[in-house]
Amino acid sequence: MNFEIKHKDARGRTGILKTPHGKVQTPALMPVIHPGKQTLDVSKYGANMVITNAYLIYKNQDLKHEALEKGVHELINFNGPVMTDSGSFQLSIYGDIEVSNQEIIEFQEKIGTDIGTSLDIPTPPFVTLQRAEREMEVTIQRAREALEFRDKMMLNSVVQGSTYPQLRSKCAELLGRMDFQLHPIGAVVPLMESYQYSTLLDVVMASVEHLPDSRPRHLMGAGHPMLFSFAVALGCDLFDSAAYILYAQDDRLLMPEGTYKLENLVEMPCSCPVCTGYSPDDLRQMKKDDRAKLLAQHNLYVSFAEMRQIRQALADGSLWELMERRGRNHPYLLDAVRKLKNYTPELETYDPPYKKSAFFYSGPESLNRPEVYRHLMRLERLPKKGRLLIFPPTEKPYHKHVNTDEDVFFSNMENPDLSKTDDLQIAVADVPFVLVPLEIDDVYPLAQNESPQTTDQDARKFLEKHLKTIINTYNDVIISKKVLDALDLQLETLGVPYKIPNQIPPAAQIISDHQKVDYIADYQFGSGSGKALFQGDTNIIKSKKTGKIRHIYSNHDLIANLRARDGVLVLGMEGARRLHQYLPYPVNRVVVNEDAEPFAREGKSIFAKFIIDCDMNIRASEEVLVVNQQDELLAFGKSILNAEEFRSFNTGQAVKTRKGGF
Repeated sequence: MNFEIKHKDARGRTGILKTPHGKVQTPALMPVIHPGKQTLDVSKYGANMVITNAYLIYKNQDLKHEALEKGVHELINFNGPVMTDSGSFQLSIYGDIEVSNQEIIEFQEKIGTDIGTSLDIPTPPFVTLQRAEREMEVTIQRAREALEFRDKMMLNSVVQGSTYPQLRSKCAELLGRMDFQLHPIGAVVPLMESYQYSTLLDVVMASVEHLPDSRPRHLMGAGHPMLFSFAVALGCDLFDSAAYILYAQDDRLLMPEGTYKLENLVEMPCSCPVCTGYSPDDLRQMKKDDRAKLLAQHNLYVSFAEMRQIRQALADGSLWELMERRGRNHPYLLDAVRKLKNYTPELETYDPPYKKSAFFYSGPESLNRPEVYRHLMRLERLPKKGRLLIFPPTEKPYHKHVNTDEDVFFSNMENPDLSKTDDLQIAVADVPFVLVPLEIDDVYPLAQNESPQTTDQDARKFLEKHLKTIINTYNDVIISKKVLDALDLQLETLGVPYKIPNQIPPAAQIISDHQKVDYIADYQFGSGSGKALFQGDTNIIKSKKTGKIRHIYSNHDLIANLRARDGVLVLGMEGARRLHQYLPYPVNRVVVNEDAEPFAREGKSIFAKFIIDCDMNIRASEEVLVVNQQDELLAFGKSILNAEEFRSFNTGQAVKTRKGGF
């Protein structure tokens, strides 16, 4: 295996791809190098991997002779990893090429390419199902042949299937069972050229969902920086760009927000050396070839800057916000971002629950983010009470600022008795998380989020739908009038018709520190986990500076710490023991083989190749228990990957162990 994940957000990931000519940090952009017309040293602008066309080299006798004698790296003057295409692009244009699958595979091997490609059939969009299926079968057959023809070369196999998701999924599934190292998603350029980004979304997701997580995915022909963050969020790792030179030759400048025509520019659009060194008039007065070279440099600077920003966003956990901002640069791209709601459950399994960056609501599409979906699902883990008291949004954290003074409340009962508070759930209604019980309002992202004070129409409908569903699960509901005013909701829609004058008790009288840690544990680990973790006498230690809960002990044994930045419980030795005793196998467990057992007991990190089973509900960045095949507790720590990735990878770190020694 040649790929290892480092950071994750949405379905995107940063990783390290190992090749014979060095490591590549992904997501990565590979400039397309024409083997006979190279004009720029792309490594000067940030390229650490490139792609060139083996078929063009094969057909040109001079290039072919030089490549066979010196190798493709010296031919194109690039020392880093080189990927080669097999001629499928020419096949898509001309309908036929003068080389066989075996010949082009063996040629790529002979010229020393790092990653070769089988000769697939690039079926264009919107052809008949019969044609798409027939050509997909040829692609799959040639992929099988390529494995027989290659020796040691890393090998691509392209996912085809036109615009039929079922064919893309079938192709990806079959190729994923074979011994390939990477998987391009092909024949999508026409979709991007015609701005059919919603169709592109379906094609990419149908492919990615059925490819092994342990192999990088290459979105072929996606060279415009406006698309990078969107494609990365879907799980794409590699991109190739001929756009940098093609757009330059047409006097067009690439930017993350779109494309600029030089003829329309009064000022240069960015701060790269080209834009700071030349004015639009300077460039317009140049000879075409000189101007194209400078514009190509600008396009490379901008494209690599966007890729760096994406990798930083992945490390911070803010990729989704970046994607939403980029989505607003084109109406059809925004449509595709909003269509992501069709894939929210699948995206949630890959999206880490806890991140460094806060959640920023940027528009209606933010309602469909995995964090919102996850919160609504995890509300079902909390202890069920009979009555619900709903406050309006306030300053965060909510539990410090809810106020009953001069408020009017409504209820579905004529005279609800609020003197008994043990069966009363207090919560805040807010965008985008609908309902936030005060016991968990410090947990990420419920406190670490920002949304506008005014509610847009989509948010209001979303709130009405989900709030009404939640309300219907309670016997009694009391709701503040300020909720209706702040969120522009209708009382009749929510089904809470009666006004009551009763004095509402302060939240501090109802919510204790012990209730808070119980609720957080249930929300984090599952129903009943709080009672199991904090049974008996527990000692809660608070920060003298902030007054927040920091440590929970049983006598001198640490059960858990409450992490300050995200309000999440981090297990101690005693907590891991108690959680292991309470949760049935395989819940929250990562099972390692005999070889890894002594290392786990010593507190060493767990690598993916030693994992033989796990709870399939584990997400990245969660607290997990490490056990052996007999379910004996060995260690505990934080997951780096999710459950699906545990199964797919056989290299790299999977669990960062906090402590072993049980």
